[in-house]
Amino acid sequence: MRPLTLAFCVAVACSAALAQTSGWQPSAGHTQIAIWPGAAPDAQPVAGPETVWSDPKELIGGKPVVGVKNVTQPTMTVYSPSGQNTGAAVVVFPGGGYQILAIDLEGTEVCDWLTSRGITCVLLKYRVPDNNGYPKPAPYPKSGPYPESPMALEDAQRTMGLVRLHAAEWHIDPHKVGVMGFSAGGHLVAAISTHFEKRLYPAVDAADKESCRPDFAVALYPGHLSIDAAEWDAKFGTKKFAVNAPANADKDLGLNPEVPVTRETPPTFLLQAEDDHVDNVNDSLAYYIALKNAGVPVEIHLYAQGGHAFGLRRTKQPITDWPQLVETWLRTIGMISQ
Repeated sequence: MRPLTLAFCVAVACSAALAQTSGWQPSAGHTQIAIWPGAAPDAQPVAGPETVWSDPKELIGGKPVVGVKNVTQPTMTVYSPSGQNTGAAVVVFPGGGYQILAIDLEGTEVCDWLTSRGITCVLLKYRVPDNNGYPKPAPYPKSGPYPESPMALEDAQRTMGLVRLHAAEWHIDPHKVGVMGFSAGGHLVAAISTHFEKRLYPAVDAADKESCRPDFAVALYPGHLSIDAAEWDAKFGTKKFAVNAPANADKDLGLNPEVPVTRETPPTFLLQAEDDHVDNVNDSLAYYIALKNAGVPVEIHLYAQGGHAFGLRRTKQPITDWPQLVETWLRTIGMISQ
């Protein structure tokens, strides 16, 4: 995720018209649940409190975006189906370059759609402990993609275990729990889809004995997945690391070695626009090729136009019809009924 081009993040640092409040809260009738009973692993200091912001001048689909920054206390919020319950559940990872969370555009609005289709939505507010003065070109100091920072992936693994532990209570089929993420959240989808055999943290309780492997995965306009993107991350971060890709690998279409696809990687749906100005379409292509070569069921949809960070908001571009494609795919793989 090249941070300088993300419009709603630029607004954080540049607009004097921002409306800001402390701490994100879900809508009435929903409660955030802390995912860690004590201190979260690999906790990082933060310069200020968790802050919610929006800028009425920065619009997507005719509406401003609500973002959250300085998240150090990760939570999940459970949204139950509004009608018939299919038994399926989706843990949603909002995007934001691993430095902020687009909590409505790629979070609550997604949950509204999923619950209307009989799917339980679990919105994960994962850790992004420092927005680093976006959009200035400085290194990630405390948060970023795995392996530079393990925090978001730890939060995702923990949440998957918690959902399965509480499956009966929340009327969820523990064998129909998937993940959906946008942009950086799309990378987090790939990260947990390939890092589920072992937790990154010492077990805390019974939730960590549950599998954290998703039963299905949906990644929309993901980043950090090609070798080229991984090398950019490695150079940009304060914690320098080597990208262990073969010297002769195709950097555009070769897969980031930190997302090691195997036959056990869950069935995956990918969608991206070829004119995406933030994350190159090669991120989706690299992941698709690796999944296909490993024999993992995968479906990809590419559109000539659509840009980046559109969420579910309707625009004139055909790509915004993608929710229907996901619903059809979920029926095809047997996660929801025909």
